[in-house]
Amino acid sequence: MSGTGTAARPTVPVRRAVGVGLATACGVAVAVQSRINGELGVRLADGIAAAVVSFGVGLLVLLVLVPATPGGRRALHALRAALRDGSLRPWQCLGGVFGAFLVASQGLTIGTLGVAVFTVAVVAGQSGSSLAVDRAGVGPGGPQPVTGARLAGAVLTVLAVLLAVGDRLGDPGALMLALLPLLAGVGIAWQQAVNGRVRAAAGNALAATLVNFTVGTVVLLAILAVEVVVRGRPPGGFPSEPWLYLGGPIGIVFIAVAAGVVRSTGVLLLGLATIAGQIVGAVLLDLILPTEASHPGPATLAGAALTLVAVALAARR
Repeated sequence: MSGTGTAARPTVPVRRAVGVGLATACGVAVAVQSRINGELGVRLADGIAAAVVSFGVGLLVLLVLVPATPGGRRALHALRAALRDGSLRPWQCLGGVFGAFLVASQGLTIGTLGVAVFTVAVVAGQSGSSLAVDRAGVGPGGPQPVTGARLAGAVLTVLAVLLAVGDRLGDPGALMLALLPLLAGVGIAWQQAVNGRVRAAAGNALAATLVNFTVGTVVLLAILAVEVVVRGRPPGGFPSEPWLYLGGPIGIVFIAVAAGVVRSTGVLLLGLATIAGQIVGAVLLDLILPTEASHPGPATLAGAALTLVAVALAARR
């Protein structure tokens, strides 16, 4: 009987490999989401409004989906119980704040930077902060050691972003815009870690995703309200193309998968796999479907390639 039970349960390396594969596919989806939200920001002429639309659509889908299933309802009860008994802390439910910042930075910067430069900047922030988050044990897998290879990979990603934006060093505006996705990348690692905690408490990835989208939507609505008071309504209009509203559903898939696999992969390996998918997806998008801002030159392509080398180096055990 023990042999049967062992055969039925996937081994740790298998679970890790499956998690890495799913995270890589999600990374490609995130690159697509970045293009969608960036274009939506251009159409609305307001990156914050685009982020509100993206998060709002995702939240509406989750508000219908999660309570409609028995597993979702049980997960919501489990979350309330975990918050009451202290096994889940309120601050661990705030991952959506950083998700909101990431989506807002997509709408604010991609129209100028392009998807590839945006993604390389996110990568630089995410890889470095993943080391700190893993070392501190913020995620559900507990503390993870900082090895020389991981540290070298994080340093290489910083060099990669400098290489990718090297042709823009004389443009202070572009450098300031690149700082936004860099900071968003720093927040992603913490978001993935705490969302993993919420998923562990709920026993359901979609319930954890609902918490993430609820927090993010509230934050974005508050920022948009202040912006409307100060600057007035966004000058753009809602586009008629349905695909421009798919950023939220893509975010649901990414957050749910990340919350589900982070326990077996750790924050750093999850981030590295996602990064690999993002880099490949972003460069392909900018090459196959270029916009006025996204014509990646040799420096951007070299920065993307160096990022993949950094990912491979940091993933060495």
